[in-house]
Amino acid sequence: MRRKTRTPPPPLPQRHGVDPVRVRLPATGSWATVREHLVERLSGAGDGTVDGMFDAGLIVGADGRPVAADAPYVPGMFVWFHRELPAEVPVPFPLEVVHRDEHIVVADKPHFLATTPRGGHVAETALARLRRELDLPTLTAAHRLDRLTAGLVLFTVRPEERGAYQTLFRDRRVRKEYEAVAPYDPALALPRTVRSRIVKERGVLTAREVPGEPNAESRVGLLGHRPAEATAEGTGPLARYRLVPATGQTHQLRVHMTALGVPILGDPLYPEVTGPAPAGDFRRPLQLLARVLEFTDPVTGTEHRFRSGRVLTAWASYDRWAAGASDGPRPGQ
Repeated sequence: MRRKTRTPPPPLPQRHGVDPVRVRLPATGSWATVREHLVERLSGAGDGTVDGMFDAGLIVGADGRPVAADAPYVPGMFVWFHRELPAEVPVPFPLEVVHRDEHIVVADKPHFLATTPRGGHVAETALARLRRELDLPTLTAAHRLDRLTAGLVLFTVRPEERGAYQTLFRDRRVRKEYEAVAPYDPALALPRTVRSRIVKERGVLTAREVPGEPNAESRVGLLGHRPAEATAEGTGPLARYRLVPATGQTHQLRVHMTALGVPILGDPLYPEVTGPAPAGDFRRPLQLLARVLEFTDPVTGTEHRFRSGRVLTAWASYDRWAAGASDGPRPGQ
């Protein structure tokens, strides 16, 4: 039985709440030096970037010492470096902490803020913000919430406990309840359970339903509806929905609401993909909110039930939402 290689701890500190990049050299390859491999692997970084990092001593080994550009290639070797942080427009909405103890942090994430560093969103993420604001460099995310979705996200404080909390989500032992604002269709019989097979292909923005054994299940209920009013989507009544997913496929709730003929307000992907919003455009946030998070704590045995204090703006005032107002706390909070 092959023994799993233990990953050394990072020899570099975090920057702006962001971990250094770790690269493990592949077990097989024809590279003579570490530099040759990194030049090929990081080809998208631009000509001369890797050489400049070597010259500046920014690429280090497990002992924290700079790796020489002509260091021989060693299969399985680890190297670390800090990525060049992209220019990011700060998300101008607060990230609220609704619970904190020695094991977990539960945050109420605003729209437009990514959960963890990815792509062009690195320092402006919920994880990096919380690490900085709470001075918790070991904080990690137990799951992810879409950047465009607001609401509750669970983070773990101790690295050795992260797996126990991630297992809750893997084994579907977390009850999640969402709210959404979408058009109202009086002919749509609710509540109902929607089941379908959803696939999301790498490199494709949207997920889609295909024939086959269902792998996605959502319970959709009606919380209330309002008379017709003029909206950018047309003149028609709006409704507030309760959505309870039994599974966790990518964009599942957005796909299921679209399939029911009531796509969620502010969705740039469903039913049609619209052009990407320019950086700093925080208008018309997706009206989807992770409202409730319930689970039994795998470490302490405590029964947790957390509830977001946000109000979906399009429900409180469609005009304010269309003008760019964010989903804020309930009155009195």
